[in-house]
Amino acid sequence: MLNPIIHSKLPSVGTTIFTTMSALAVKHNAINLGQGFPDFPMNSELQELVDQAMKDGYNQYVHMCGLPALREQLSQKVNEDYNANINPETQITITPGGTYAIYTAFTTILRPGDEVILFEPAYDSYIPNIEINGGVAVPVALEFPDYRINWQLVQEKITSKTKAIIINTPHNPTGKVLEESDIDALRALVKDTGIFIISDEVYEHLIFDNKPHLSLLRYPDLLERTFVCFSFGKVYHCTGWKLGYCIAPEPLMKEFRKVHQFNCFTCNSPVQVALSKFLQQKKEYKQLGFFLQQKRDYFQQLMQQTSFKALPSHGSYFQMYEYGDISTQTENEFAIRLTEEAGVTTIPVSAFYKTPTDNRVLRFCFAKKESTLEEAVERLVNYFG
Repeated sequence: MLNPIIHSKLPSVGTTIFTTMSALAVKHNAINLGQGFPDFPMNSELQELVDQAMKDGYNQYVHMCGLPALREQLSQKVNEDYNANINPETQITITPGGTYAIYTAFTTILRPGDEVILFEPAYDSYIPNIEINGGVAVPVALEFPDYRINWQLVQEKITSKTKAIIINTPHNPTGKVLEESDIDALRALVKDTGIFIISDEVYEHLIFDNKPHLSLLRYPDLLERTFVCFSFGKVYHCTGWKLGYCIAPEPLMKEFRKVHQFNCFTCNSPVQVALSKFLQQKKEYKQLGFFLQQKRDYFQQLMQQTSFKALPSHGSYFQMYEYGDISTQTENEFAIRLTEEAGVTTIPVSAFYKTPTDNRVLRFCFAKKESTLEEAVERLVNYFG
């Protein structure tokens, strides 16, 4: 008698590094500066708005594309922030998180054998998203240690099979942000081609040092071929809500929604009702960069007591630190050692590469309470003496 056999679509994929390191943190009672989520409370008013929405009966399905009032607020927001004229009816879809939006964009455009250019280190969902859709990931390494894009190398990677390029700004894990020169280079690369762009902008408001967020919504010639993906969880310190959205030109969004309707169909109703009201309080997201920059700067100040060397971070929840003066262990070995022996959990940056790479760099999450950051650094100082 034959038993059913699963032929894995992702044979080389195991448990994510985030799950592995977080489980290790729990086992060893370590302070978790690995996974990117805040340990401070979110806005209580937003919580109350969700509670009120449930009490008011907003507990059934909303429109497949998202609550119309929320999409209207987002249309107004991006028009003000990026001078983008976006139709809320045909160009915005609410999704269960930014990662889902990225996956759905890939599923919308990819056919077997299509190639997608991505930049390493890269958020760990990109390559599995590509491969599960039959695509081929084409990594381009960001230039260490400043993690700049070598656009000439990108040009050399483009073939007749290139279907898309995925960009991420502010960048996870490096905190790098795109400059106008990057936008110019990207524009030159895709002009007069059939190449799509997926723009991961979940950290759009977590940007520091008075740098502008160069959303692709700003550039009509690029937007016409782009899916732009966002996250409410990153903006409002509620990552567990898993709510985001995608913006794209109408022809692209029409196809995106065909996939969306048979996967998620619709998203959390009371949260959408609450966000449609809370988005009107613009100060809440406009001050976010300053708020997180203070945390980045405080963590940098604390880490000066150690021999870790900070690499520049201009956005996101994260900063990379070199440890070459401390240990010759691999990133994975050193991250495990810090968790088990020092009681501080980080993420080895090598986990963000398909191409074997080890620069002896760890990613720290500084989106934590000051007391959490203080205790973590105190543990590192005490461990290394």
